[in-house]
Amino acid sequence: GVKLDPMDKWSKVGLLIFDSQVPIGATPEYLAGHYMIQAASSFMPCIALAPQDNERILDMCAAPGGKATYLAALMKNTGMLFANDSKASRIKSLVANIQRLGVRNTVVTNLDGRIFPTVMKGFDRVLLDAPCTGLGVISRDPSIKVQKDSNDILRCVHLQKQLLLAAIDCVDVHSKTGGYVVYSTCSVSVEENECVIAHALRKRSVKVVPTGLTFGTPGFTRFRGKILHPSLAEARRFFPHTHNMDGFFVCKLKKFSNALPGKEKDDEKDEDDEEPQRRKSKGGKSEKDNIMQKRKRQEEEEEEEQEQEQEQEQAPPEPRRRSQKRSDSTSKSTAIATGKRGEPPTSILKTAVPNETPPPLSKRRRSS
Repeated sequence: GVKLDPMDKWSKVGLLIFDSQVPIGATPEYLAGHYMIQAASSFMPCIALAPQDNERILDMCAAPGGKATYLAALMKNTGMLFANDSKASRIKSLVANIQRLGVRNTVVTNLDGRIFPTVMKGFDRVLLDAPCTGLGVISRDPSIKVQKDSNDILRCVHLQKQLLLAAIDCVDVHSKTGGYVVYSTCSVSVEENECVIAHALRKRSVKVVPTGLTFGTPGFTRFRGKILHPSLAEARRFFPHTHNMDGFFVCKLKKFSNALPGKEKDDEKDEDDEEPQRRKSKGGKSEKDNIMQKRKRQEEEEEEEQEQEQEQEQAPPEPRRRSQKRSDSTSKSTAIATGKRGEPPTSILKTAVPNETPPPLSKRRRSS
């Protein structure tokens, strides 16, 4: 009761369903784990990643598990596959599909992909099917045209850049068989695809390599007067009106060094942007931490000096001048008193008084 055809020459396991008299997701074969329902475009990033047997692979945004289970099948249930997703509500579907399909080499984690390098590194290959606006799925979900706007694109772009840098940091550059990162989205916007890859090329020591896909449109190297990296032509775009599948973008990166590009070891001006050094000091802190502490101390001392100067400026100047005059007069009187030994000091203090007090009015009237 199901009408289907083979997907195409590029896939030996994909089947395209045209019509079915029974729900495809409720058959005994589906419950037994014989197949998984997903779009044809979801095969592309897994084929581009090309996992090998006994490798250590990370799927950073794995839920609901279509790509992760296909990676496990390509690995023949060998090696180790880490299926991660940041949303706990989607972990249930991920675990259910992994158990239903009989995957035995997968570990499920619930972590934010941006902090994954601080938890675990050393992967041979990493797949990042980044969260996106879904502009490539408008052909089968027209409501996206009303729900999404330019602000949603900006938010997704910011998250995608952070996730891609984290994925690159998770890769082991010394891997004998890997060192690859595949970035994919179900969006057709240049901001979410080529611009994100261009950002990674500036921030990390990676290069764009051929995806290995036999069809697709090359990525953009120029868009609206903006010139992008020429190697982005190795990326592949898929469009609904051209390839009869959801709009999709796939790009494969090769990591060749852990050093950050454009940074010199002797550059002391941008110490905050340099790669953190591995060596530790006696106190257990790195040299960068010690430099930051010295800067903080200098800033605190400068702030204290500024506060003292402000207090001195805000204080009234007149009382200080009077006190200075009094101290000068007393110092002069004591100097004169000590200079003339024969005279008592009282006579000298009288000379310091400018004028004597006038007589009372009653005496003035009597004298007149």
